Amino acid sequence: MTAALKEWSAAVQALLAGSQTVLLRKGGIHEKRFDVSATDFLLFPTVAHSHAERVRPEYQDLLGPAAADSTETHIVIRAAAKVIAAIEVRRPDQLDEIADLHIWTADSVRADRLDFRPKHLLTVLVVQASPLVRAVTLARTPEFGGCTSWVSLPGATQVGSPVHDDAVLHEIAERVGQHVG
Repeated sequence: MTAALKEWSAAVQALLAGSQTVLLRKGGIHEKRFDVSATDFLLFPTVAHSHAERVRPEYQDLLGPAAADSTETHIVIRAAAKVIAAIEVRRPDQLDEIADLHIWTADSVRADRLDFRPKHLLTVLVVQASPLVRAVTLARTPEFGGCTSWVSLPGATQVGSPVHDDAVLHEIAERVGQHVG
């Protein structure tokens, strides 16, 4: 079994395109808090109709391809990620300083992340995304459901070259820490 982190399909597309390098996490409704259960994992795409208004206009073109990766019948796994840094947000008023590192609107960051479970700290994951050599299509099954961050997926995958190198991502991690950590 391989660990997979559930993430918006559009964010997975943005990670693979190189236009996103961070994930903002608090954990699902059924979790006490977000925990980095694995430092190397697959990205399990999720999609909802409400994502369109939560993605900045310049990234709206990601929504169509993203929706095809997460349907009622199947999921297409295209990417893996490695955690470069996990930084707890202690200065949420500075999140605008890292807005260029993700695709979400300021309203989405506030409503979906900061205001959701306000007693829990938000975590910024700086991740190194890599495409899979071959995408994996899985039938959607009940064990993939629920509001949790992590799922286990069967089988092994071959990971391609990373989108960004370690040096670039370590600089991003330092920047994130300076602004919000």
